[in-house]
Parts: sequence; C-alpha cells; structure tokens
Amino acid sequence: MSEVIGIGTDLCGIARIAKAIEKDSFVSRVYTETERGILEACGAGRAQTAAAFFAAKEAVAKALGTGFASGVAMRDISVSHDGAGAPQVTLSGGALRRMQALGGSRVLLSLTHEDGMAAAFAVLTGEPKLKE
Repeated sequence: MSEVIGIGTDLCGIARIAKAIEKDSFVSRVYTETERGILEACGAGRAQTAAAFFAAKEAVAKALGTGFASGVAMRDISVSHDGAGAPQVTLSGGALRRMQALGGSRVLLSLTHEDGMAAAFAVLTGEPKLKE
C-alpha cells in the first residue's frame, strides 16, 4: 500500500510569469520541450498555463524535500495533461533520482488559477525507504 512521502504547494502570480515568458532564455531554462509545446498551443491562456506549470514545479520540488537543490532542476520536472485533461508530472534527472531514493513511485498533482494567481499542490506517494 502506498503512503504519502512528501507534500508541496506553491502560489504564483500570473502577471509575473507573463512578463518572464517574454524572454526566450527564461522559457528555455524553466520549461521542458513538452511544456513549451503545450504553451505554444495555449494562445491567450499561455501565461495562465505557464504560471500553473511554474507553481507545479515548485510544489513538486517541495514534495521531494529539496526545493531546487541537491541536483533537482526545474527542467527535471515536466508537467502535462493526461487524456482526460488531468495534470500529470514526469520526472527525470535529479528529481527522478531523489524520488527513487525516497521510495516514491508517483506524484499526484492538482493545479488551479483565479484572480491573477496560479496554485499547485503535489503529493509524493510510494513505499518510504527506512532511514539509516
């Protein structure tokens, strides 16, 4: 039976991200190729989606217990949607190694946005490894 290993949440201003995504250097540093494709298809909702994805990355990093340190990078966390439109997370690199080290097997994610803010809540589940 899976247990909760970590939780994380984040709140992000959409206007701040709207300004940041005007710079290609920010977009390429923060968002994965998959995420950039999603953002390009968003049209008028691009900033809102970018802010929700940014908040999701922060929330997942917090659920991993590291933030963006110990080898966990922004682009190690990729946000997309499943066939039903629910948000999902794919981990790679340092984020994946950290999840595995903790005994994690899945990240559950919820995203929302309203009144100029985007929020994310992440839950890391799995079979916790015993601390030595």
